[in-house]
Amino acid sequence: MTDLASTPASAAPAVAPVPRRTFGAVLWPLLGLAAAVGAWWTVTAALEINTVVLPSPSDVADGFGRYRELLLTEAWHTTLATVLGFALSLVVGVLIGVAIAAWRPVERMFSPLLVAFNAVPKVALAPLMLIWFGYGRTPILAMAFMVCFFPIVLATATGLTSTPADLVELARAMDASRSQIFRRVRLPAALPQIFVGLKVAMPLAVIGVVVGEMQYGSTGLGMIIVQTSGQGDTPTAFAAITLLALVSIVLYYLLVLIERLALPWVRATTSAR
Repeated sequence: MTDLASTPASAAPAVAPVPRRTFGAVLWPLLGLAAAVGAWWTVTAALEINTVVLPSPSDVADGFGRYRELLLTEAWHTTLATVLGFALSLVVGVLIGVAIAAWRPVERMFSPLLVAFNAVPKVALAPLMLIWFGYGRTPILAMAFMVCFFPIVLATATGLTSTPADLVELARAMDASRSQIFRRVRLPAALPQIFVGLKVAMPLAVIGVVVGEMQYGSTGLGMIIVQTSGQGDTPTAFAAITLLALVSIVLYYLLVLIERLALPWVRATTSAR
């Protein structure tokens, strides 16, 4: 009979570790949300703040219940406009970033113009957008594009120009062409940096869409916020703002999920906190 005490530790059956990080990633945000809502509720109840000034969470829930279908429909319109504006800025921003990284004259010619354009407050362009595009979806998409395309350009150009020199030299030593070096070395090395720019740009796209909806939109949560706040219906306005926050969170973490699926080697080669 084999003595169990003498059995090597390596022969013992392995026990799957509890996914603590996944559990914590869900638990801590929920605790933070509960603390924020509790503090909000306490302040409105203790100070007896007028609902028009600051509604309580229950008032916001009541406002959402009264206009549930309308709010969800307008949230879909805002989400769709955000995705379209972000996709447009993604295509144009990556192309401009590649051009800046590939040709030094392009960088010297257009980088100052891009910086100057990014420094201009986009709200200042709102009246001109109305003249150029009129009312409707086009100026909303244009506003989202202008707000969020610069981080994508900057991240793309930075990532493509920050490729480790030894990798490029190794590819050249193997007689790789310039296009092969770009596809096999520079672009994969730049993808983590590009995704950083995309994650910065996604919430900015939501901001751009909402600003456009507030200025010249006939649909969307921005339009709901303007109308309800003008009528003194602050609870419904807060319900629309809450939906905006949820849309931003969902779109951001969808982008994080895409990054993890597309770049599995990043997490495997970086240290965890």
